[in-house]
Amino acid sequence: MNKASQHEWLLQSECPSGVVNEDTFKDIYSQFFPQGDASTYAHFLFNAFDTDHNGAVSFEDFVMGLSILLRGTVQEKLNWAFNLYDINKDGYITKEEMLDIMKAIYDMMGKWTYPILKEETPRQHVEIFFQKMDKNKDGVVTIDEFIDCCQNDENIMRSMQLFENVI
Repeated sequence: MNKASQHEWLLQSECPSGVVNEDTFKDIYSQFFPQGDASTYAHFLFNAFDTDHNGAVSFEDFVMGLSILLRGTVQEKLNWAFNLYDINKDGYITKEEMLDIMKAIYDMMGKWTYPILKEETPRQHVEIFFQKMDKNKDGVVTIDEFIDCCQNDENIMRSMQLFENVI
């Protein structure tokens, strides 16, 4: 069973009504990542899938988002990633937003997965990203800066695979 069908099967079995709420997302992700705390990352992910922000994600919306992440173009995947990082959906990524996502990913992966990681690692990761992405040094990253930087930086594209692995 591939990753997409695993997600679809789990979602269908967890929510026969065809609509999923945030708690169901958290339950699903806690099953995928039992070694860590997936609740915060599941919250951010739910918000990214909940495109109309009504507190529920239809099965169709979920499959559509998953399709972009697994089979979409690089541009589509980067647009989706930007939307995930832009927590308050104001069209900009701040250091705080990126740090919140990074911490959530580290929490979810669990200390047994990355035993040598220190508390400062997510912050260092964010600093490196921002040095590269924030071209005009105004303290925020726009979607154009994000996409331009990601497409032109092999290291960032490799880092994005960490993100893809936790979808």
